Amino acid sequence: MNELTLATPALLFSAVSLIMLAYTNRFLSYAQLVRTLKDQYIRQHSEVTAAQIENLRRRLYLTRSMQVLGISSLLLCVVTMFLIYVGFQLLSVYVFGIALLLLIASLGVSVWEIHISVKALEIHLKDMEK
Repeated sequence: MNELTLATPALLFSAVSLIMLAYTNRFLSYAQLVRTLKDQYIRQHSEVTAAQIENLRRRLYLTRSMQVLGISSLLLCVVTMFLIYVGFQLLSVYVFGIALLLLIASLGVSVWEIHISVKALEIHLKDMEK
């Protein structure tokens, strides 16, 4: 196995930062949508709005999980760089491996959340067809 250098976790560091920006933008758009749906539900209780709210709640929890996993991956990348810096090469390899697994989990949850988002749009489109 090749020796892990500071450059490798540094590359992941920048990728995770960009992914976190995308997750944050998604979260902010959901926050705005929550406010809109709440106002809509207060004005007129409908099954469609209730279904959208329930769908959005699941998506918010998934987005939170994506963010926690991504931040954990980012944190472990920093820990990896520190371990390389202080000379704990073997430990840094394992910590970096965990960081990669957390990033994979974050991306997997993101795919799951996108699947649920499509269902939300289907609910909206069915309502428009009526």
